[in-house]
Amino acid sequence: MTTQEMEKSIQEIWKLFKETDGRFKDTDKEIDKLSKSVEETRKTSENTNKAVYALTGKRSRFVEGLIAPATERLFKERGIEVDKVFQRVKTHRNGDEMEVDILAINGEYAVLIEAKSTLKIEDVKEHIERLGKFKTFFPEYIGRKVVGVVGGDSNGGRC
Repeated sequence: MTTQEMEKSIQEIWKLFKETDGRFKDTDKEIDKLSKSVEETRKTSENTNKAVYALTGKRSRFVEGLIAPATERLFKERGIEVDKVFQRVKTHRNGDEMEVDILAINGEYAVLIEAKSTLKIEDVKEHIERLGKFKTFFPEYIGRKVVGVVGGDSNGGRC
């Protein structure tokens, strides 16, 4: 290979390096755009999740608001006269937390009511677990019989 041919080859190699460098820069720009797009999507998703939670939370509180006033009457009709009805009762023990949507009590019973805007089988299973832990979290009710109730819309708001 002559010196002239070698110089030409080296120039071609440098030209390829420059083209590759340009492509890397273009790729970096595309990656930056994609990263920004992913971040915007994540923020939008977080905002959407917060909005959905706010709506379902309000709907659940609405359901609680319907159930709580009727609690005394409903249980009286079933032979359990409750003295007190509390909404959104929460306590902490050993770093864990328990919340009861509606707690109705008398000297003999503690009735735990879980109010759901959309009722699912998992909600019932979770409430059964909650019943098992209730006296640990609320030791002031150890001497009472615990009754569990789950109320909500099993159709998810559809007729």
